[in-house]
Amino acid sequence: MQVDVVIVGAGPAGLCLARALAPTGLSVVVVEQQPLGSLREPAFDGREIALTRRSVRILRELGVWERLGPPDISPLRRARVLNGSSLHGLSVAPAGDDDAELAFLVPNDRIRRAAYACVEHEPRVTLVPHTAVHAVSLSEGLPRLHLSSGDSLTARLAVAADSRFSSLRREVGIPADMHDFGKSMLVCRMALERSHDGEALEWFDHGQTLALLPLHNGEASVVLTLPGHAMKAVMALDDAAFNKDMHRRFDGRFGQMRLTSTRHTYPLVATYARRFVAPNIALIGDAAVGMHPVTAHGFNLGLLSVESLAAEIRKAHAAGEDFASIRVLERYQRNHRLATRPLYLATLAIAKLYTDDRLPARLARRALLRASQATPPFQRALARMLSADGPAGRAKPMISA
Repeated sequence: MQVDVVIVGAGPAGLCLARALAPTGLSVVVVEQQPLGSLREPAFDGREIALTRRSVRILRELGVWERLGPPDISPLRRARVLNGSSLHGLSVAPAGDDDAELAFLVPNDRIRRAAYACVEHEPRVTLVPHTAVHAVSLSEGLPRLHLSSGDSLTARLAVAADSRFSSLRREVGIPADMHDFGKSMLVCRMALERSHDGEALEWFDHGQTLALLPLHNGEASVVLTLPGHAMKAVMALDDAAFNKDMHRRFDGRFGQMRLTSTRHTYPLVATYARRFVAPNIALIGDAAVGMHPVTAHGFNLGLLSVESLAAEIRKAHAAGEDFASIRVLERYQRNHRLATRPLYLATLAIAKLYTDDRLPARLARRALLRASQATPPFQRALARMLSADGPAGRAKPMISA
């Protein structure tokens, strides 16, 4: 079977790219290891995605946003960063508009479900679920994917959208820089006795990092980062003991806390592919850039990669050019590296500084937070970065009317 584009990975980034390419008339196949039922109705995985205004605009254009219900979308109005036992931290709010939001929190499983619904009945997109890619070879210079079903696919362009530990990226020989923080991240939902007032909290405490993301109906998404051995002990607690433990860890700031969901843990690893393209190959989403969650830009950068790659493909295809040529793909690579590299390195530096419990690092981050709090221009710049406001949020529509 020969197609124009094969996308490996039916996560939100892969599905969004398939939807963005559907109007071009190109044949698109999406290969995914999960069964069809898991794509149609994804299970809750604990992750809440902080979507910037630019990401919301992209999802609107793709038809994904309208498939989310009001209960799925929680506004994030302010953010506060604390260090250690100090009550003085950095507060971030939208500049000049009290009614604006920094971001919108949406459960990852709801985004996945909405993205799948957008392509489920799309005639120009073929979904191949419950299938893995076993190997990649070249067929007349084009990538040929050998599937676990015994079939093979030859494509003009193969796109890796299969996570920060991408198998396709490794198969085609693209290396990635990885930073393993040696820690695990726990995520779950909890009901709070005291209101969060729509404010997110990032607390770099000694020996642990805590985050609380405001949701509807007095609930919040709780994020706890600990070394692996300590996380195992927390996961072994029953619900009642876990509730007491989280109340203690948050120093009683939100009163009693009650678990309202399942608990999930993930390894904390940041990745950055050394190249985003190769001949007839492109990387998007976490396969290109896997961010540390501290700045909440992981999926936002994934959507940016979808927008950037789709734009280059559409432009070349409309002009009668080879949309999979290395010249076209390198334009995508150049744009996406410029958009992601500075933020990736800055996020890495922040994560290293704020998870280092040695005395010099504690003093340095305390001084940095105080200086930032006393510098309004810095706070405004940070607010714009978190909300992705400004010219970057006003790109051309992804899908023509």
